[in-house]
Amino acid sequence: QVQLVESGGGSVQPGESLTLSCTFTPGNACMGWFRQIPGEEREGVAAIYRVPDTARYADSVKGRFTISQDNSKNIVYLEMNNLKPEDTARYYCASKQKVPCVLVASNWPYWGQGTQVTVSS
Repeated sequence: QVQLVESGGGSVQPGESLTLSCTFTPGNACMGWFRQIPGEEREGVAAIYRVPDTARYADSVKGRFTISQDNSKNIVYLEMNNLKPEDTARYYCASKQKVPCVLVASNWPYWGQGTQVTVSS
């Protein structure tokens, strides 16, 4: 049974940083982070291939967010810098067992419960 558990959300001011963590059941080809605002579709933020260790990002977060993984601990991280109010959303960790690691929510079968990130002054 695949299990994903996120942590690290919270409330910050614009320009500040947060790092999200997700512990996962091993055996995945891809790990990803998505976010969702109520009433809107789930948006892909970042994804990483287990092998090779390469990542892809949504244009809206390039240069500000970094996804990384520690496969020895079965943890994937999302480091978020220079946060903006428009980054406010519930952030979800996701996994899939086959490539490609595309940032399309419907391609990902396994999801965590999410963690809220609020950016406000």
